[in-house]
Amino acid sequence: MGKGSKTGFIGLDERLPEVKVKREKLIFNCRQRSANRIQQTASCRPPIAKSRELTSTADGCLSPVVFLPSPIACHPPSSSFFLSLLFPIFALQIIHMKLKIGVLGAGHLGKIHIKCILQAPEVYELVGFYDPSDENAAKAIDVFGVQRFDVLEDLVDAVDVVDIVTPTLSHFDCAVLALRKLRHVFIEKPLTNTLEEARQLMKIANEARVKVQVGHVERFNPAFLSARPFIQQPMFIEAHRLSVFNPRGTDVSIVLDLMIHDIDIVLSTVRSAIRHISASGVSVVSPTPDIANARIEFDNGCVANLTASRLSMKNMRKMRLFQRDAYISVDFLDKEAEVLRLGEPGELNMAQAMEIDLGPGRGQKVIGYQKPEVPESNAIREELISFAHAIQQGSTPLVTIEDGFKALETAYNILHKIERNQA
Repeated sequence: MGKGSKTGFIGLDERLPEVKVKREKLIFNCRQRSANRIQQTASCRPPIAKSRELTSTADGCLSPVVFLPSPIACHPPSSSFFLSLLFPIFALQIIHMKLKIGVLGAGHLGKIHIKCILQAPEVYELVGFYDPSDENAAKAIDVFGVQRFDVLEDLVDAVDVVDIVTPTLSHFDCAVLALRKLRHVFIEKPLTNTLEEARQLMKIANEARVKVQVGHVERFNPAFLSARPFIQQPMFIEAHRLSVFNPRGTDVSIVLDLMIHDIDIVLSTVRSAIRHISASGVSVVSPTPDIANARIEFDNGCVANLTASRLSMKNMRKMRLFQRDAYISVDFLDKEAEVLRLGEPGELNMAQAMEIDLGPGRGQKVIGYQKPEVPESNAIREELISFAHAIQQGSTPLVTIEDGFKALETAYNILHKIERNQA
C-alpha cells in the first residue's frame, strides 16, 4: 500500500490520545467479561484454564499475566469452548464456525478485499469496514452494500479478524490496536513502514498469542503453486517485475512496492542465510527509485537477480529458477508455468521428452518438458481463506509475521545499497 499521513491512517492522528484511553478501557472490559464467563462455566468443567490478560508495559508492549489457549476467536471464552475441550464433536463445530471479519481501508485494494471476503461466505462473515474517506466509503457501500463503521474501535470490537488494507504508514497503529484487543490480524504488505515498527509488532503479536498473516499474495498465485512442487534447491533465480507507469503508489519506492513480492518468493524458496547484497536504482519521475536491480547472494551459493521497474512499455511478472537438472519458469501475470528437467532415459514421467547425446563416452540424457496445469483462482481470496483455516485449525499461517519482517528487512537492505551508490 502507499503512504498516508504522518502516523498512519488518515483521521487517526488527531484522535490518538482518545484512542489510547479507549484502548485501556476496552482491554479492562474484555478482561472483566472474560473473568465473568469463566466464573459462570466453572461449575461444569475441570480447572484447566485461567482467564487471559494482557497489560501494557513501560515500552508500550503487552505483558501476559496468564493465558487461555484459544483456537479460534479473540473474544472471551464461552462455555462452548470448554465443552470443545471435553467433547471432540464440539471441537469439530468450532473448526467450521464462520469468522467475523472487518476491513480497515476501502481504497482500491481494500475494495478488492471486501469483494473477496464476500466471495468466501463459507469461512467469513463480513461485519463491515472502516475508512475515514467519505468518497471511498460511498463507493464501497454503493458497490457491495456493506456497513460502514464511523469509529475504528467499534469495528475492531465487533469482529474476530481484522483485515488491514490501509496506507503503509498506518499499518503499525492499526495492527497494535487490533492485537491489544486480541484480534487475529491479516495485514497487507509491506508489514510496516519501518523495521523498528515491525520488530515491536512481532513482539506484541507473540505476546497476544493470536494469528497474524502478511499479504504477500504471490505465494498464492496459482502459477507459483503449480510450479512449487518442482522447486527443490534453486541455485540461480532471475525475476523481472515490470509495470506500465501509474501515478498511484509513486510515493513508495519501487523496492517496497513491487520488488518486495519477488523478495518474499525468493526467501521462501531459498532456505539459506543471505551473505551479500548489491543493488542499484534510478529515480526518473519520482522522488524514490523507479527502476531498481538487486543481486542477492546466499550462503549455500544461490544467487538471485531481481529487477523491478514502473516505467516499462508493458507489464511483466516473470521468474526463472535454475537448479540441478531442472529449469522452472513462472509467469505470475499470465498464470503460466513451465518445467524442463534433465534425467536418465526412462526416468522422467513427463508428457514431452527428447533424448540427447552428451558426447563420446558420456552416454545419453533425456530432457523432459512439462506445463503444469494452473487452475483458475483468485490469489487474494485464497490467501484470506488460508488465513481463516489457520485460525480455525490452530495452525501456522502460510505467510507469517516473521516472513513479512524478513522480506521488509531485505528490502531495506537493498534500499540502503541503492542510496549508498547514489551518494
